[in-house]
Amino acid sequence: MSLPLVESFSEFKEFKNIDRATMMRVLEDVFRTMIRRKFGSDDNFDVIVNTDNGDLEIYRNREIVDEGEVEDPNKEITISEAKKLEDDYEIGEEAIEEISMEDFGRRTILTARQTLLSRVLELEKDEIYKKYKDRIGDIIVGEVYQIWKNEIMVLDDEGSELILPKREMIPRDFFKKGDNVRAVVLRVEMYNTNPKIILSRTAPEFLERLFELEVPEILDGLITIKKIVREPGERAKVAVESYDDRIDPVGACVGMKGSRIHGIVRELKNENIDVINFTANTQLLIQRALSPAKVSTISLDDEGSKADVYLPADQVSLAIGKGGHNIKLAGKLVGYTIDVYRESSQEDEEMDVDLDEFTDEIDEWIIDELKSIGLDTAKSVLETNIEDLARRTDLEEETITELKKILAAEFD
Repeated sequence: MSLPLVESFSEFKEFKNIDRATMMRVLEDVFRTMIRRKFGSDDNFDVIVNTDNGDLEIYRNREIVDEGEVEDPNKEITISEAKKLEDDYEIGEEAIEEISMEDFGRRTILTARQTLLSRVLELEKDEIYKKYKDRIGDIIVGEVYQIWKNEIMVLDDEGSELILPKREMIPRDFFKKGDNVRAVVLRVEMYNTNPKIILSRTAPEFLERLFELEVPEILDGLITIKKIVREPGERAKVAVESYDDRIDPVGACVGMKGSRIHGIVRELKNENIDVINFTANTQLLIQRALSPAKVSTISLDDEGSKADVYLPADQVSLAIGKGGHNIKLAGKLVGYTIDVYRESSQEDEEMDVDLDEFTDEIDEWIIDELKSIGLDTAKSVLETNIEDLARRTDLEEETITELKKILAAEFD
C-alpha cells in the first residue's frame, strides 16, 4: 500500500528547484488532507515524513477516558482500548497510536499520490517562472530540442523549455536539433498556468551581454556602454565611454587586430558593428555615428529633433549605407532625424540638374532606386561608374548605360 507513495517521493526528489522546507510542507499538507477525509479532523495527529527514503509515520493522540464516556472516538479512547496499545496507560493520559497506511484504503492513497504530483508540478512551474523572471536580460546557452515553422524550443541545462521565436532570430540564423544556441532572456510570462520564457538574439541586450563576455573592461565597469542600436544581421552601432582617460574605449572593445570584436561578429552572423566614442557634443556624436562617411558641416534645428548633414558628393552614399541602415541607425543612436545633403559649389549647382527633372524620360522607380543610394542629381550619377551602380542597385548594366546617355545629353 505504501509503494505508490514511495514512488512519488522518488519522482519528487528529481525536482531540483524546490527547497527542502517547501517539499516537507507540501508533503505534510497532502497527508493531512488524507487524514481529514478519513477522520474528519487532523488537529490531534502528528505527521512525520522522511523525504530521503519515502518513509511516512502518522500518529493519532487521544485522551484516555473510562468505559462508556467516549463522546468523540477520534479524540477519545477507553482505558481498555488504550491498554491494548500500552499496558501502563491510565485514565487522563494521552494515548499515542500509530496509523498504518492500510487504514486509509488504496483509493485514498492513489488520490493522495495524484494530488502530490500535481502540487509538485505547480511548485516547479512557479520556481521556473521566478528563476527566469530574475534573469531577464541575461544570456543563456541551451540545446535546440524541437523546430517548428515560427519558433524553436530550446532546453536549458535543467531541462526547462524555452522558446526562441523566428522574429527574435537573426535573419541568417539556421539551427538543427542538438545545436547549442546562445540568446538573451527577453521576457517571461504565464500562459495557461505554464511559464513561457521567450528568448531573443535580435535584442540590443544580447549584443550588450556579448560585449561584456568579450571585453573585461566593460564587466569591470571601466568602460560603459551608453547605447546600442541594431538592424539584426545587417549593422549595429555601439556608443561606449570610459571615465578613465588612460583607457581607449573603442580600442578596448575592438581588441588587437579586431580580436575581441571578431567573436561577436561571428555570433551575430557577420553583422557589421560600429563602435564609437560617446560624447555629450551632439554634432560630434552625429559625425561619429555616420562613420565611415566624412561629414563637412552639420546644422541642428532649434527643437533638437532634426539634423541637416552636408557631405562631399562621394560620401553621401556611405552616410546612407546599404539599404539605408547606416543613416537610420545613426538617427536612432543620437535621437535625431538626420537628412543628408550633397555639398557642392554654386557653380556646380548651376550646372547640375536634379533627377526629378527627368521624369518624362526616365521611369520613376529608376529615379527612386538612384536616390536610395544618395544619387539625386544628374552629375552624381554620371560621376559613378557603371559597375558600381550595378552593384549598389537592382539596375541592369544595359539600363544604366542608356540612363547615362539620357543624362549626358542634357549637358551636351
